[in-house]
Amino acid sequence: MARRPLPRVPVPSPRSAPFRRGGELLRAAAGHTADMLHPLIVIGRGLHRLAAAGRQRWTRTPSDRRGPVLLLAAAAVTAVALAPHGPLLAVAALMAAAAWAGRGGPAAGEERPGEAEAERLRALYEALVPYFRAEDDPEPLYTHGGDWEAVFLDHAFDETGRPVLLELCYPPYVTDGEPGFRARIEQVLHAKCGRGREYLFDWDEEGNVLTLTVLPPLPDDIRAQRFVTAPGETVLGFTGPESVPRTLPAVRGDALEDAADVPPVLWRTGPRSAEPHLIALGRPGSGTTTLLRSIALQALRDGDVLVVDGSGTGEYACLAGRRGVPAVECGLGGALAVLEWAAHETERRLLSLHEARRAGRPVPENVRRRLWILVDRPAALSQLAASEGRPDPQELLRVPLRHGRAAQVTVVVADHLDGVDSLGEAVRTHTPARVVLGPATPEEIAAVLGAPPHTTPPPEVPPGRGYARLGHGPVHRLQVPATPDPYDEECTEGDRLAVLALLPEPVSAAGGMTAPARADH
Repeated sequence: MARRPLPRVPVPSPRSAPFRRGGELLRAAAGHTADMLHPLIVIGRGLHRLAAAGRQRWTRTPSDRRGPVLLLAAAAVTAVALAPHGPLLAVAALMAAAAWAGRGGPAAGEERPGEAEAERLRALYEALVPYFRAEDDPEPLYTHGGDWEAVFLDHAFDETGRPVLLELCYPPYVTDGEPGFRARIEQVLHAKCGRGREYLFDWDEEGNVLTLTVLPPLPDDIRAQRFVTAPGETVLGFTGPESVPRTLPAVRGDALEDAADVPPVLWRTGPRSAEPHLIALGRPGSGTTTLLRSIALQALRDGDVLVVDGSGTGEYACLAGRRGVPAVECGLGGALAVLEWAAHETERRLLSLHEARRAGRPVPENVRRRLWILVDRPAALSQLAASEGRPDPQELLRVPLRHGRAAQVTVVVADHLDGVDSLGEAVRTHTPARVVLGPATPEEIAAVLGAPPHTTPPPEVPPGRGYARLGHGPVHRLQVPATPDPYDEECTEGDRLAVLALLPEPVSAAGGMTAPARADH
């Protein structure tokens, strides 16, 4: 019977054992060294952060205040040096502050930019030197070949190497309150940071800091729908989250079951509104008619709507004969009759309201129900009336515009941007809510809204894209919900069904009544 061999026990090589023991000793020594030097690492990181903060504070200090600051610092150093144990206590306090500032590891903002990013920041710095430098400044913050790291307080780049966030300081003597100076700086940054994106510029005049942020595109896939709003609120469109603190649930695209929260631009009307009437201007195809259709569908929830289509193209035919729509007029004669009736109705409402308040009675129901007057292209009607020697339709809007807020009457006017000079004085004066849609220059936007936008124009301008300003508030980016004419053959099926679902029932189907084509007086 053969013997089974005994198992062999591996014997360590006499050469490999010392190397393994040496590697373990080195790793252990490195770990112990890191543990021993960890307080020094934290203190060194804290000293670096304190020095960076002090440098930024010094660069943001105006030149006329630097002398007193140096004098105060010298007095403090002298007092500490003369005090008993002063230097020792000062060093201990500095180490404690450095240890507190250096905790938590390196911050994201302390990461140095790469070579390409540093070159882009240096180019931005050089491009701003002619605008932020004064010849008589003894210590200029901006100079050719200067320290660009002292200017950019924060920065971030995308995967393509283009900046998405820039925070830079500038000298306090620049005229940052003038729109012309701001426009030049924003134009330079827009060109150097890369076109094809929307930028938001936030000027901190008190701290002499300019922040540039890349904005995401506005949603353009929101259709007309029943929005969740309070009485007296109308959704003009949707904007970016940087503009308004409130959001509304809205269905986007064909996702009928899921509603996303999007920030809206809400227009509040009523007796206590500071912006009771609205005007929308834009070039042909910009979406002003879409905005008026969207407002009409929302107004029909609790009010009556009169429509005057000065273009005569039948864009509001879907509203004719519907409950809550007394008339939809396209011709000059019908428009004059309807607007004359609206003026008399406003006066009647004011008289009823005055009598009810004088007698201590509640406001009548026919006064509480809101009346909306939508006028598209009034300038065309005025030109046609002048050629025929008939009254100007815009003059008939004077009474609803001046007294409509108290009488629960709201006027919405839309016209072409190049025909703004043809609008009457009453229309331009009593419409504090302003909307500009479609392509427009910053000068044209500022002329209509009263203030320039704080963002650059978008690379693509879809229909319904523009800006809105309510009264003296900020200028908001705006994207109007898609509300096309459902009778248009080029309208998509989803948009057509969305608009038809919001239309009220026909008057004839509700009880044999027919809507009056016009009100004659």
